[in-house]
Order: sequence, then C-alpha cells, then structure tokens
Amino acid sequence: MSGKLFNRGFMSLVASQFFGAMNDNVLKGILTFMVIDGAWAGHLGSGGQGIVGICFTIPFILLSGYAGQLADRHSKKTVTLWVKVAEIPIVLVAGLGFWMGDLWITLSALVALTCQSAFFGPAKYGMIPELVDDEQLSKANGTINMMTNVAVIVGTLVAGVVSDLYAPQDSKIAGIVSLPIITLFLIAVGGLIAALFLSPLQPGDRSLKYNFNPFSTYIETIREMSKTRLLMVMMAWGYFYLLAGIALFIVPEYTVVLGINRAEASVLMGVLGVAIGVGCAVAGLVSGNRIQPKLIPIGAFGLILFFTLLAAVPPWMPDASPMARVALSNVSFFILGAGFFAGFYIVPLQALLQKLSPDNERGRFLGTANAVSFAFLTVAALFYWAVRPAFGDKPQHIFYLSSVLMAAGAAFFLYRLRGTGLVMGKAA
Repeated sequence: MSGKLFNRGFMSLVASQFFGAMNDNVLKGILTFMVIDGAWAGHLGSGGQGIVGICFTIPFILLSGYAGQLADRHSKKTVTLWVKVAEIPIVLVAGLGFWMGDLWITLSALVALTCQSAFFGPAKYGMIPELVDDEQLSKANGTINMMTNVAVIVGTLVAGVVSDLYAPQDSKIAGIVSLPIITLFLIAVGGLIAALFLSPLQPGDRSLKYNFNPFSTYIETIREMSKTRLLMVMMAWGYFYLLAGIALFIVPEYTVVLGINRAEASVLMGVLGVAIGVGCAVAGLVSGNRIQPKLIPIGAFGLILFFTLLAAVPPWMPDASPMARVALSNVSFFILGAGFFAGFYIVPLQALLQKLSPDNERGRFLGTANAVSFAFLTVAALFYWAVRPAFGDKPQHIFYLSSVLMAAGAAFFLYRLRGTGLVMGKAA
C-alpha cells in the first residue's frame, strides 16, 4: 500500500468494514451451524441454511435503493456512524435469542443486522473514491476486499469455536449460553470506535428528493446504466455472488462429508476467506495504478477449474492433528485455488463500477449494484434449498452445477462485452 492509500480516512473505513463483516459472519455462522446439526437442527428442514441465507439477503434487495439515496444526500461518514450505532442494540437482541434458545428471535436479529449492513454498503463503497485518488482505486478495492475476507475468516473461525462452546456436539457437555451475546457486542463496539476516526467527507446533495419506491429507483438506475457498458459490468459483478452464495452453503456441510466438527469446518471457510483476500490483494498489485479488466476472464477460468475439482475429486485428509488435517486436505487446496481466482474476477469489476458511476449519483448506482448482488445471493439460497435434497450425503457434488453456471455466465458476459475493448483491450 502506497503512502497515498495509507491515510487515516481509508484505514478507518477498512477497520469499520472489518468489524462489520466479522459480526455479520459470526452471527450468520453460528446460526448456520445451529440449523445444520446444532440446537435448532431440523427446524428449517434439509438445506435449512438456505433459509438463513434468504434472511441475510432480502433486506439488501429491499433497502439498497434507499441506502444509495441516503449516501448521496448525506455525508458518507455520517451514514457510517448512524449504522454503527444501530449495530449495538441489534446484536444484543441476537445474543438474547441465543441465550433464550429462540431461533425466531435470532433470525429476526439477523434480518435487522442485514438491514444495518445494507445502509452501510453504498456509503462504504461510495466513499472510497473520496478517500483515495483515481489511480489508487484498484489498490484500494484490493485492500478493502482483502481485509473484508480476513474479517470473514476471523468471523467464521470465531463462529465455529463459539458454536462448539454454545451448543457442544456432545450433549453431555453444558454449553456457555452467554458467549454469543458477549462476542457480538464486543465486535460491534470495535466497529463503532473505528468509524469515529473517519476523516470529514463531502456533505452530499441535500436537495435530493427521496424516492420511497425502491424498485422505481432500481429501474431508473438500470435504465441509465443500460445506455453504457456499466449495466453488463454490474451484472457480471452481481453474478459472482450467485456462485459465492452456493459455495458458502456447501462448505459448512463438510462436517458431514469429512466427518469433522464445526471448528474444523470453519478452517475451510477460513481458507476460502484467506484465498479471496490474497487474490484481491494480488489483483490490486497487478493492476497498479490502472483498472485491469483483462483479469476478469482469468478469474472466471480459475473458478471453473477449481469448482470442477471440488466436485470430481474424492475428499481426502492426511493423518494429522484435528485442525491441521483439514488445512492440509485436498478440499482445502481446491478451495484455496477457487478463492484466489475469485479475487481476480471481482476486483476489476468493483473498481469499474466505482469509476464509471457518475460522481453525484455514485451512491444510487452502487446501491443498485448492491441490490443486484444480493438478489443473486437470494437466488443462490433458493437454488440450494431446492437442489440440496437431490444430492443426499454428497453435497460437494453441487460444485458441478457451480462450474457449469460459471462457464455459462462467463461466456455470456464476454460475448455481451465483445467489441468494447473492456475485457480484452487496454487497461482502463
């Protein structure tokens, strides 16, 4: 990271995003483990983690339009402080749900936490061009994506450990029912403290009139995007979340595939987060002071290859200590490869979205892009919930479908962007 990138405002954003992403994944991770084989096993049926995923994504679809308008009308620092303050009571309710053993209170808190994150999204990505120079956009996006995925790693590992201590798989051992609420609260406080160090930002357009129909905002924005190549850039970026969502539902089920506990399964989620983070960082370094769209097809090819290997190669672990055997398994290696190439796919697309969006409407454009990405995540949740029963005790074979979907999507987007020079031409 160069000196221009290493400034107080940007580092405060990175830290705020880190704690926010971490808390999202701690709550979602504990809930997922609980509905697979924990305290609420069977309450949501086979593939019930798909329902958890839907609760996580729907608020983004409904609220990102409002969030984009809010980010355009007010200082993005002010919006960030608002959402970080709101996070604290929300996680206290979530912790109360775990303490009471009430699935529905906890799911409701997950929905509320996702609403809070939805309002952070456009402000978060929209402030990056205000905090760094244009030539630093690729590096800034690589950095924040890397640290976000480190947060996913830490949050997922914490979720596995907290899940085992909260509801041990050995029913003879008493769980620590207060652990989730303590963990979630401390992380939320860390995010608020980090946000306080944000540097002053542009005040926004106070004359902007709110449109209270989020779908009309999306339609209007998409209509404007369709006049340029920005629409296909947004759809290619959002499509990634369809594949990522499916993968995130499969990986926790390796507790069954490999016969491991939740903490060990969290190692695989951690490997995925490390890999995406490293891939994003490398993509940012390779891009230098430019946006390099030529990385997109390279990333797509890598995802197709490693999704196929995850489905086709029988899972194997060495004879080693519990955590080490998972980290050294072939599954871990294939997940590492998929995550690395994912970084190559998403960094150029994200930078293009920020660069090509109009300055005075960046929040609205990025809010729409956020809604589209979570619409794809919702499709992933519904898709997984629908197909999971057909794969019985071999959920890893769903990666075959992921590989086919990635190949079809890459071919479509490359075809639609032909002749623009965007993908195969010079750096932007």
